Amino acid sequence: MDTEAKVVKTFSRFACQYDQYNQIQRLVASDLLSLLPLQCSFGMILDIGCGSGELYRQIEQKKIGFKTFYGLDLSDKMLSLHPNGENIIKLQRDFNQKDALCGVPLAHNTLILSSSALQWCQNLDALLKQLSLYSHTVFFAIFTSGTFKTLHQTAGICSPILSLEEVMQSIQKYYYGNFSLKHYQLTFDSVEAMFRYIKMSGVSGGKQQITIQQTKKVLKEYPLDYLEFEVIFFKGEGVCL
Repeated sequence: MDTEAKVVKTFSRFACQYDQYNQIQRLVASDLLSLLPLQCSFGMILDIGCGSGELYRQIEQKKIGFKTFYGLDLSDKMLSLHPNGENIIKLQRDFNQKDALCGVPLAHNTLILSSSALQWCQNLDALLKQLSLYSHTVFFAIFTSGTFKTLHQTAGICSPILSLEEVMQSIQKYYYGNFSLKHYQLTFDSVEAMFRYIKMSGVSGGKQQITIQQTKKVLKEYPLDYLEFEVIFFKGEGVCL
């Protein structure tokens, strides 16, 4: 099974339980939207990796104005949980594909958002280059390799997602703006509960599942009662290439 199929399977399988386990994603979405100017309004918003609609719900709560909202996600089951509306257009697309934005009326006044999704992009450079051709305003929140740092160290594996430096390097090729780094912790009663969270929340994205032997090692030796999360936030505008 290829990486794309694994990611689709992971997010689709536990879609109905996702909102019970996405505590960190919810916090990250809130922190991302806090970067937007107060009393802002947009003609169009594009949410890349919109999932079940956490960003949209918070946009509504914060009364951020818009005319049209496009939500793009690769899982049809996640999209089925996303709110519907006359001004909401949901697209089942894989942002790793070249035609992912086909038919999306992007313009230079489009606000592009992505929260807790772009860490699964197979070629971040290519996607950012494509986005920069259409929009000058972006707000990203991307998990980086410091996420699950101690878990990976205990299991003796490398992170399957890009490092902080790699993400920043890609973004700076196509956008200028401000970065901020945040660390989160989520506490658990047991390592078993921690593994259950990883499975149900979709934070693993279907990538690099640890072996039974590595799992036993983590269950025995994991030194913390929490998981670590590292997220880079970026707000900026496109670079004229």
